[in-house]
Amino acid sequence: MTFTIARFVSLGLSAGASKTSLRFFTPARPRCINIHSLSRPIRTSPRRSYTTTVTAKSFGSVFAFAVITGGASLVFGALARSRDTGSPNTTVEAIVPQTGSEPTCNLVKALEDLQTEFPDSSVVSTDPDELYAYAQSSYSQFVGSPHTIVVHVRSTEDVVKVVKISKRYLVPIVPYSGGTSLEGNLSAPPSGSICVDLSGLDKILAINESDADVVCQAGVTWNRLNETLKEKGIPLFFPLDPGRDATIGGMIATGCSGTNAVKYGTARGEWILNVTVVLPSGEVIKTRQRARKSSAGFDVTKLFIGAEGTLGIVTEATLRLAPLLPTSVAVAQFPDIRHATNAVCDILNHGAALQCVEIIDELAIKVLNQFGTSARKWPEKATLFFKFQGSDDSIMETSRYVESAIAKHGATDYRLASNEQESEDIWQERRNALFASLAYRPGCKGWITDVCVPVSRLPDLISAAKQDFEELGLVAPIAGHVGDGNFHALVLYADEEELALVREAVSRINRKAIELEGTCTGEHGVGTGKRDYLLTELGEGTVALMRTIKQTLDPHNLFNPGKLYPDVLPPPDTNALTEGHVMSDSTPTNKS
Repeated sequence: MTFTIARFVSLGLSAGASKTSLRFFTPARPRCINIHSLSRPIRTSPRRSYTTTVTAKSFGSVFAFAVITGGASLVFGALARSRDTGSPNTTVEAIVPQTGSEPTCNLVKALEDLQTEFPDSSVVSTDPDELYAYAQSSYSQFVGSPHTIVVHVRSTEDVVKVVKISKRYLVPIVPYSGGTSLEGNLSAPPSGSICVDLSGLDKILAINESDADVVCQAGVTWNRLNETLKEKGIPLFFPLDPGRDATIGGMIATGCSGTNAVKYGTARGEWILNVTVVLPSGEVIKTRQRARKSSAGFDVTKLFIGAEGTLGIVTEATLRLAPLLPTSVAVAQFPDIRHATNAVCDILNHGAALQCVEIIDELAIKVLNQFGTSARKWPEKATLFFKFQGSDDSIMETSRYVESAIAKHGATDYRLASNEQESEDIWQERRNALFASLAYRPGCKGWITDVCVPVSRLPDLISAAKQDFEELGLVAPIAGHVGDGNFHALVLYADEEELALVREAVSRINRKAIELEGTCTGEHGVGTGKRDYLLTELGEGTVALMRTIKQTLDPHNLFNPGKLYPDVLPPPDTNALTEGHVMSDSTPTNKS
């Protein structure tokens, strides 16, 4: 099964829990998602205006599903037939195996309790279109398995209600906020799941201009936050800039970064001052106060950054803001990637005031020229895009230094934008690289890589990747954040035969990045797509510690199971029509 994007466009409690609550397995290989060649850089949200008429009783009588491994899907044929005939009470035998002594995941009772807690029919959904849509990502190359229930929450208190029901009936929970992740982060486990839709938590709660920070809910997107600050005339911005319409919750969950990372760092820096988190127990914690710094214990906030919703569900965050300074853009061409990268190392090590420095290879330049959105034709060489920041005098001084420094590395055709509009036009070329690449082979699909190495090793990694692409006969334009040693190749393929070659190439690139003291995932997270590389990258001791933390906080493995940890099995298939193993709700909810 494949999913075409028409318009292209984010967590138990017993420390003594038995280790049998975590299982080990080799995951099935998921299939790639189609990325349509005519995609536009606009987010397509799942449909959110609907009315569901399915009751817990009718749901229980028709809830039949089959699990198809490797790009799995839940088949709601019985539910569809029930709607077609107008009879909501058609009885269908559940095709779900028993699990022996394991507690039963009682989805029907969970649905009944959710509908009692949220009587508004727009909150709890069992619509098959919703269940499928909220398991997918706009960008992902993996097809997600549909959820069993979707709950559209509007507050931290709503999340607590859902988590307590999840705990009561041992139903897994998968958080969703922006739907822009890439590594299969949103898929349901085989047992079925409740998807907690956080996109409705979209309020900016407080802007503290004097302190240069903002308090917002998890569903706020970074670009809307910055647009709001601009509209209010506040000369501050949030500098983390992953894919457009990424939400704050998702950015925290995946440990994101973006083009600004060369100057401002990543989500793992000091930009997330605190988070409000709902734990698997249903308890609510706030990780620290709003002060810029604190030495009160270890940094609990960072425990949830990059945890991908496996340890807790982030519902609010306090974010640090940066001054919004004037910028200008410059561009230059180089003989090859190595010359361009050496120039960047030279510039950065001399302290030049760069906000961004991006690289595009000669193939990506070729497809940009063919794409035809620019009035100019770029020389088909490795190209660097610079963004300078500061006063006019500072920008001019930096530009003169950069032009002089890169000349020693073979740079040609250096050009500094003459005004704001030209800066925007040049930078738009960098933004268009992905869409131009998709259009290069009409009807093709694409797999986006994400690896990062020490900056000086980037030429070695890109050279090895290019050699692999050539050997395997693949077309893969490259663009990346050269100032961080992070690059992305969009590997194009037209059929299943080419897809097998793409998987081989991607695997080689990931292994090579780790060999070069780097990472298989620079900024896109792990999800299901990168789990198998973590033991090699991090080592058994580090991964074992991660497992221990997960098991301590989530002993039943209910929060986003099957993601991140390389060998922790999601809950098995269970009989949805039998009485569940009911857990106590005795743990109090403490807000802090």
